[in-house]
Amino acid sequence: MKRRLGYLAAFFLVLLLEIFIGVFIRDNFIRPYVGDMLVTVLLCCLCRVILPRFSPTIPVFLFSAVVEGIQCFGLTEKLGLQGTVMGIIIGSTFDWKDIFCYALGCIAFAITEWLLNKK
Repeated sequence: MKRRLGYLAAFFLVLLLEIFIGVFIRDNFIRPYVGDMLVTVLLCCLCRVILPRFSPTIPVFLFSAVVEGIQCFGLTEKLGLQGTVMGIIIGSTFDWKDIFCYALGCIAFAITEWLLNKK
């Protein structure tokens, strides 16, 4: 239970950081790259809260890559989701760099967990 609370706290901390980046940061590095890395960390933390024994890094990466792939086919436009919350979550622009950032976020999460469990 204590571990779940730690992941829950990390989830909310990363969520607040993502919101801050989304609202206040308008640059060419933090918002597009760090934001994409953090979204996978956010999802991994949420998975650990819900399923504490589940290893989320590979499934979260695959999920993120699939969502990015959906962007490649313009699904948000085809479904008329532009400007909606769901459209913002899915996104509308495919970029291989995003997939790379998702991988880095999952790797950072896995390394952090490994270092914390090593203690």
